[in-house]
Amino acid sequence: MTRKRRRLYFVIVGMLALGTSVGLVLNAISSDIVFFYSPTQLLTKHIPLGERFRIGGLVQRGTLVKDGKTVTFRVTDHTNSVPVTYTGILPDLFREGQGVVAEGRMEPDGVFHATEILAKHDQKYMPPQVVEELKKHGEWKGG
Repeated sequence: MTRKRRRLYFVIVGMLALGTSVGLVLNAISSDIVFFYSPTQLLTKHIPLGERFRIGGLVQRGTLVKDGKTVTFRVTDHTNSVPVTYTGILPDLFREGQGVVAEGRMEPDGVFHATEILAKHDQKYMPPQVVEELKKHGEWKGG
């Protein structure tokens, strides 16, 4: 085997290893990405059923129903609202009229089935999309 041929094989093996590494990293990153939507964005975009994402807004007043560990409520951005169901222990700060971010999946029944609920104690840390919707409706109390 000549020196040029060995060098060529080394370069080819190196490029294959690099390509495989990049492919594995991109696959790992894409499986960990969780998109965020407001209720209006959720209803206007086509999101495949079963895809994991986050929805955020305010817990609509008068919609909170607790049945043991299962909770149902609606998340609103004052334009649209989405029904949410969650089974588990809620954060202490969770209540009607407060900001909430729920992570889960939209199911064929039209209900967002949350696997995690994050309650916000104030609106200072709201996602920018939700802030814009709240500002449009005069509900924004942040700085």
